[in-house]
Formats: sequence, C-alpha cells, structure tokens
Amino acid sequence: MAGRGRPRAFDRAAALRGAMETFWESGYEGTKLTDLTAAMGINSASLYNAFGSKEELFREAVALYGATAGSATGRALREEPTARGAVEAMLRGNIDTFADPNAPAGCMIVLAAATCSQQNREVGEYLAGWRRRAVAELEARLEQAVSDGELAAGTDVRSIAAFYATVLHGLSVEARDGVPLERLSSTVDHAVALWDSLVGRAAAPQS
Repeated sequence: MAGRGRPRAFDRAAALRGAMETFWESGYEGTKLTDLTAAMGINSASLYNAFGSKEELFREAVALYGATAGSATGRALREEPTARGAVEAMLRGNIDTFADPNAPAGCMIVLAAATCSQQNREVGEYLAGWRRRAVAELEARLEQAVSDGELAAGTDVRSIAAFYATVLHGLSVEARDGVPLERLSSTVDHAVALWDSLVGRAAAPQS
C-alpha cells in the first residue's frame, strides 16, 4: 500500500548543504532569501515548510558545518595522543579547510555572524556559544594532559586554550582575506613553536 502524503520534491540534505555554503560565504545578514532558494534549488514556500525560518535554517546549517567541514578541531582533540599534537593537528586541519579552493574561505562559525545588528543578536550569540564550547573542549583536553602527567600541575590551561583559539580565529580571518595556505602554515609553525614556553616544563613521569 502506498504511503500517505506527498513526498518532498527535493533532496533535503543537498538543499541544506547549499544553504550552509551560502551562509558560510555571505554571512547570516548578508544572505538574502533569494540567495538561499537559488543555492538550495527550491522556492521560498518549500524552504519555510522544510526548515521553518531563515534563522532555523541557519542553525541547521551551522550544525552541518560543525559535523563536516568544521570538524577538524573536535577530531584533533579526540584522536591525537598528546596535547601538543592535538593543538598542532587542530590548527593544521583547520587551515586546510579555511584555504580549500573548493569551499568558501575561512571558518563559518567565526565569520558567518561576526557583526550582527541588534535584531539578530541571538544569531550572533548562537555562534559565540559554538566558539565558547570549542575553547572549553580545548581546555578539557589540556586538563586531561595535566592529569596524565604530560603537562605540569598548575599549568594555566585556560590561558593556553585562549591563546590557541585566538590564533585559530585569526587564521580564519586571514584566509577570508586571501592569505595563501603557505603563509597560514608559517603562522601555525610559529604558534606551535611557542608550545614549550607556554606550558613550561612537563611534569615528571609518575613512578
């Protein structure tokens, strides 16, 4: 027996990806409804029926970005066996995305609502929340390194996490400004070279 209701006449996942790339390129306020419908291959009625509103669509697009192109940070913090390696992999993995010629430049979560009017302040705060969570994940990874004896007890993990997050966000802006991957990589080299001076002497292995 045939299922009830009319099937959607478009691929929702493909439409969402089109919206993600449009918001990533033009930002929340810079993206018009006509930009979205063109990128998604649907009309405005279908957009609202499937996603509710521009803001709800944006939130879904940000979540998709975080699970795909923007996943380098979480992956590095989970998979690298040392804190230093995790920080370096985080920076290098992200600049590969930021400078990918087949995608919008920079980080969607840093750039898509860098400046929002008062009426869209909730959108800006939503992305700020994503950035704060990423910094908190980095802090937690450094705290784990302290617990494991990789970093000395008393290491100022909050300041170190803030420093590397600031470097990461700056790299995103540089990429959007057209700075080539080679120069971004040089900046990462310098940031990683500062690791030992930032963390101090590692704790002695536990006997």
